Amino acid sequence: MSELEKLLTEQRNPASDGIDARETSEIVRIINEEDRKVADSVTPELPQIAKAVDGIVERLRVGGRLFYIGAGTSGRLGVLDASECRPTFQVPQEMVQGIIAGGSTALERATEASEDDPAAGVRDLLSRGFGPGDVLVGIAASGRTPYVLGAVEQARRMGGLTIGISCTPDSKLARAVEVAITPLPGAEIVTGSTRMKAGTATKLVLNMLTTATMIRLGYVFGNLMVNVQPTNEKLRDRACRIIAAAGEVDGETASRLLEESGGVVRTAIVMARRGVVREEAERLLEATGGRISAVLERN
Repeated sequence: MSELEKLLTEQRNPASDGIDARETSEIVRIINEEDRKVADSVTPELPQIAKAVDGIVERLRVGGRLFYIGAGTSGRLGVLDASECRPTFQVPQEMVQGIIAGGSTALERATEASEDDPAAGVRDLLSRGFGPGDVLVGIAASGRTPYVLGAVEQARRMGGLTIGISCTPDSKLARAVEVAITPLPGAEIVTGSTRMKAGTATKLVLNMLTTATMIRLGYVFGNLMVNVQPTNEKLRDRACRIIAAAGEVDGETASRLLEESGGVVRTAIVMARRGVVREEAERLLEATGGRISAVLERN
């Protein structure tokens, strides 16, 4: 038996045996039942996910950056999560970055051959200016992708924080990183198609990593996206509703405060809650690292 055949992600799933002969309604039912198991597979990894978030926050607070690296589906998921951080939380473009084997072409067209080259992983990482103050999250469902392992080894040598997400027990990736996150959703509906359960488990973990990190960094107040930029009518309406809710003011006042704050939602909320002008609100936010809750706790 080859090394690949032994992987959990390559095992056959008895629940989908003979699925090609089933009615459509039965096929989608089986897929749905298997998908329900995915969230539960992430639960045992919550302590490791929390440890990873704390490490990421620590680095980002002093100017570090978060990088994802992967090949195929894993790489696409990393690029997707990274690309969503700017519109969701209005963080600098370079703060969260996704690297995929084969470059941007691989987002639309499979380039699997590139995943077997560890040196390519190193080159792609270094081309982004990765440094000792940064964080690298290696993503590989199998936990054995050479492209990812090469980048992880380089990041560790440079002193960067390394985190690994894989869906195979005791994988090479898990052993290579400082924080290993290993959800085990089990064999796929279509044998080896890790874009399915393993991909979903990976996406859930990535959602937690960036969302929890941004919450800890102060980009969320309560459960509101307080860094939204009112660049169109829909977003302006959303910004006013957020200011009204968080600032405990009516809609008309929220709209006025948005204008007076220079279009900065966090500043407008502090102006409302502390009864101060824009300059004082900005000073208070700067003194507390931009965290509204910390501003409100101060005397």
